Amino acid sequence: MRLAIKIDVDTDRGTKEGVPALAALLKQREVPATFLFSLGPDRTGRAITRIFRPGFLKKVMRSNVAGNYGLRTLLNGTLLPAPHIGRRHEAVLKKIADEGFETGIHCYDHYTWQDHLAKMSRERVRKEFFKAVEEYERIFKTRPLTAGAPGWQADAKSLQAYDEAGLLYGSDARDGRFAFFPHAGDKTFKTLQIPSNLPTLDELVGRPEFPDENAITDFLLEKIKTSPHSMLTIHAELEGLRYAAWFEAFLTRAQEAGVSFFRCDDWARELLKAPKKIPVCELKMGALPGRSGRVAVQGESI
Repeated sequence: MRLAIKIDVDTDRGTKEGVPALAALLKQREVPATFLFSLGPDRTGRAITRIFRPGFLKKVMRSNVAGNYGLRTLLNGTLLPAPHIGRRHEAVLKKIADEGFETGIHCYDHYTWQDHLAKMSRERVRKEFFKAVEEYERIFKTRPLTAGAPGWQADAKSLQAYDEAGLLYGSDARDGRFAFFPHAGDKTFKTLQIPSNLPTLDELVGRPEFPDENAITDFLLEKIKTSPHSMLTIHAELEGLRYAAWFEAFLTRAQEAGVSFFRCDDWARELLKAPKKIPVCELKMGALPGRSGRVAVQGESI
């Protein structure tokens, strides 16, 4: 049983408060992890437009979005100015790399990517992604090797940008079964995809089949036992803040059960030693239980 932890950092507050808290816990437990950072403006408040998405209001009520993110964050980019995450918290980001964690790109502007990728032109997607690349290089003084899209929004345009950036791997897909080279539109792309195969906390919390947090842990551990390699995506704004105690208890249970933790970049390098053995799979949009809207999922082998 091997598990990789990927941490999506969406907001200014998540970067300032959630990231250091998670790093301290993970370092104490000697658990490796991958931090993917939002590097531009925090315009979370603009996400109110998702109210018209099927299932969005139900998710908001079930997972207590306002309580999790805080009023200040939910006003960023609307009634309050959008703070620039990379410039405000450069020291926090550098410290994560200095402490030995893998770092990568989540996005430049989380709202723009998650809510508008499908409608953006190829050139606009490229420009948006390379703004994040430039900010990453400014902060870390090295090029990024990985990225994972906000809200798992990915398509042929974003995969092309990954290829142009020369990433080692990406992690945009859900409903994963194994690592693969993605095929979208009429093209197979060269950047390896390592998909998340476990549901996220916000997709599970509040559902009747999970009456308490122990039930969520039980469910995740059972799924981890069924796969030789698993990836769990967590969020700095959830497991790093309101659900920090749950995440610490989850790590305890996982370690007691014999789960070992690994870095995704190490696994990607090992897989890429034999690229001909890596299957090509369709990357398509699909629905997931507990999540509103559609996300990129791993399709059938081609």
